[in-house]
Amino acid sequence: MQYQSESSNSSSSAAASDALERAVWLASGSAVVIFSASTCCMCLAVKSLFCGMGVSPTVYELDQDPMGREIEAALSQLLGGGGAVPVVFVGGKLVGSMDRVMAAHIGGALVPLLKEAGALWL
Repeated sequence: MQYQSESSNSSSSAAASDALERAVWLASGSAVVIFSASTCCMCLAVKSLFCGMGVSPTVYELDQDPMGREIEAALSQLLGGGGAVPVVFVGGKLVGSMDRVMAAHIGGALVPLLKEAGALWL
């Protein structure tokens, strides 16, 4: 796993659209990106799932990012409300939160997505 810490040129009062644009930009930087919180057990579970599959995701711990609250709120809106982390992007495309990731994994759709994104070579 690659843990990333992004410094921000924006103030902490950045607009939600700026936070969403930043999240989408960060998500496009690696084959698999997980927006997480370091103390979240569901985040740990989704990170463990990918690592157990041999995938090395880029992880953004939002509770350690100066703009983390704004990004988390923007991701929550993107998901239609509710809890915002973990949020997973594969190949720059939103997969969703833990429930969507697990449904894709159980349904057999996750591995093809990972292969298409170049995150898994088997």
